[in-house]
Amino acid sequence: MSTLVTGGAGFIGSNLVEDLLRAGEDVLVLDNMHTGSAENLAGLEGRLELIQKSCNDLSTLDIHPQKIYHLGIPSSSPMYKRNPYLVGEAINGFISVFELARRSGSRVVYASSSSLYNGILPPHREDMAIGVADYYTEARLAMERMAELYQRLYGIASVGLRFFSVYGPREEAKKQYANMVTQFLWDMKAGKRPLVYGDGTQTRDFTYVLDVVRAMQLAMDSDYHGILNVGTGEAWSFNEVIELLNRMMDLSLEAQYTENPIKNYVLQTLADTAKAERTIGFRSRFGLKEGIGELIRNFLPP
Repeated sequence: MSTLVTGGAGFIGSNLVEDLLRAGEDVLVLDNMHTGSAENLAGLEGRLELIQKSCNDLSTLDIHPQKIYHLGIPSSSPMYKRNPYLVGEAINGFISVFELARRSGSRVVYASSSSLYNGILPPHREDMAIGVADYYTEARLAMERMAELYQRLYGIASVGLRFFSVYGPREEAKKQYANMVTQFLWDMKAGKRPLVYGDGTQTRDFTYVLDVVRAMQLAMDSDYHGILNVGTGEAWSFNEVIELLNRMMDLSLEAQYTENPIKNYVLQTLADTAKAERTIGFRSRFGLKEGIGELIRNFLPP
């Protein structure tokens, strides 16, 4: 059974690819390496092919996957603020993915974002009314609507997963766009005080990448069509994260607080995952302590 992973050399994508290969699947990775890296796939064992192209090149390829995981979308709001044309690129790439699904009869699982809940008091449910706050959320909401259109017009089944603040191994290529847990950890491991916008009371539902990988596969193997949250159901402030990192790494580094330069900054995220648990059987296995422990033990140099 052939499986296409767009963005498969990126952070979440490469973790997914590793798990799919371990399960014996034939995996085709499509990645233009904008925020991905071939190093993320180095050493993975199994039937893997890498095509270094973008989603907009899919119509030129003679491929017919049975499953499509679509992660080939820039996933940081500041990227879109710097280059609003990314909105068009993201939507065009999404259409290319769904046109391939239409030709091949594929099922699609794609990445959406908890940023859609910006300005809405938590906990966040999938049925809440969404108000677009920036270019990034406009792109994500447009993709969710496009998925519904393809289902109505052509019967293409898909699941859009609203990821909540994903962190974990293989974020190095994302650099300044990496999750704040990872950025704090990098700085503190190097003996630097972590930089925090505002007063550090902003909260996130931090989700370990292996939980996201499992949720994507559960969604693919289900018969559900629609939108689901993927998170832990527990929120941590940035101050609490830094305190936890200090404790777990036996450090005593204080945060550096600076004025927040980001307009429409997300202040709170907290996933209500009842629908995901009910429809695809997903419940997170990694709390923040367990996820950070995995990073410290397995993915950082001593």
